[in-house]
Amino acid sequence: MTRRTFLERVKAERTVWVDGELVQDVTHHPAFEGTIKTIDKLLQKQYVESTKELLTYHTEGVRAHLSFLIPENKVDLKRKRVAYQHWADDTFGVMSRLSEYTRSIITGWYANRDVLDKKRPGFAEKIAHYYRKSLENDWLSTVAGHDPQRDRATKQTHDALLHITDRNEDGIFVSGAKMIATAAPYVDEILINSYHKRTEKERAYAHVFFVPVTAKGLNIVCRESFASQDKTNHPLSSRYDEMDAVLIFDHVFIPWERVLACEDPEFSWVLRIEPCSALLSQHQTVARLVSKLESVAAIANELAEASGATAFLHVKQKLAEVIMQKESIYALLNASEHESTMYEGVCLPDKDYLATARNLGTKYYPRSLEIIQQVGAGGLLQTPSKIEELFGPIAHLLKEPYKGTKMSAEERTKLIKLAWDLIGNSLGSRHELYERFYSGDPVRTFAGQYHSYQDKKSLVDFAYQAIRREE
Repeated sequence: MTRRTFLERVKAERTVWVDGELVQDVTHHPAFEGTIKTIDKLLQKQYVESTKELLTYHTEGVRAHLSFLIPENKVDLKRKRVAYQHWADDTFGVMSRLSEYTRSIITGWYANRDVLDKKRPGFAEKIAHYYRKSLENDWLSTVAGHDPQRDRATKQTHDALLHITDRNEDGIFVSGAKMIATAAPYVDEILINSYHKRTEKERAYAHVFFVPVTAKGLNIVCRESFASQDKTNHPLSSRYDEMDAVLIFDHVFIPWERVLACEDPEFSWVLRIEPCSALLSQHQTVARLVSKLESVAAIANELAEASGATAFLHVKQKLAEVIMQKESIYALLNASEHESTMYEGVCLPDKDYLATARNLGTKYYPRSLEIIQQVGAGGLLQTPSKIEELFGPIAHLLKEPYKGTKMSAEERTKLIKLAWDLIGNSLGSRHELYERFYSGDPVRTFAGQYHSYQDKKSLVDFAYQAIRREE
């Protein structure tokens, strides 16, 4: 079949606002151009002989990205993980919404559609149709599940929350806001859900549906762009700035075939915690985290090597810490696959290992950035404003002061520019915030792991056995 390319699709009319102005063409706007080129290059790898088998699988006449594969065994889980990590490695792990996450949610619901259909008849047909269209068209997608932060203390209801304004035999009309829709300006589809459990009093806001970014009345309001046009001096922010946006719905029409839950707190929560979608999507996030921590470890080590700081014991201790972070998350990811279990015919990674990895990540990543600051120290400011100055009128004066122990002034300056993109500028600050909170409030997620841990009783029993042995 003939698919419309990503660049063809992303040129379709959509209502995207940046700096108070309506964007006419996201492919040529400086806030998105570098990121869109990066995504297009990643997608093209699905058709190149050297990477096609690594990223895709053959199903019913088409090749699809492995995020759509329903894993039947440990081998399938590993294939999916390798595909995730290939894209993540290519982008230093800083692009978290290349669609594998949302695709994994969709794939999980599709895999468990018959069980879910018993709870809400008609679900299986809807999700099967949507899954197939997503797979065949290679749709890129993201998710938005949080409400705007107006009054978090009292949770008052208000018109800013996404709610139904009208309905008919063809579908519903919705107005209100959802956040944070990372990558929304340049994807095809957005999954709207409720991140937290809704009460009966919040029934009016309990929805799960899919909306195309081209829907009439959908306004995508972006944060300030952190993208740079200077690839030499800003290697990350010129290529990988994933835009975050608030979605403002102004009487947007959603056909019934795209609505999975409508004013339905119970089923909205069933979909939110459904094991296949939850664990397959978490599997992807941990795979990406490994790549990100590996990138940080590599940069920290190179910074130390460049200044000769590896001669100091306390620096070796810090470098060992970032290595242990990466190895710990990688080990948990491997363990989750090794201890996978079958659920309704689907091979799912172990939830406790994934939860541990995700929760540790909220602490590991901010700490790893701190280590880069400590290892790089004042050297992180030891760069000319632009690398080009090393070849300018005073180049002969700069070569020696900017050299590293075993690298040229140009190489060391490029390394420091890379590190600064990760820890010192707006993009770096955004990523630290993201890793702290993308899974939700860390207090809640840690408490959630405690409540869901199945072996608490055995731990208590072990303690009592120890007491009795002393008696």
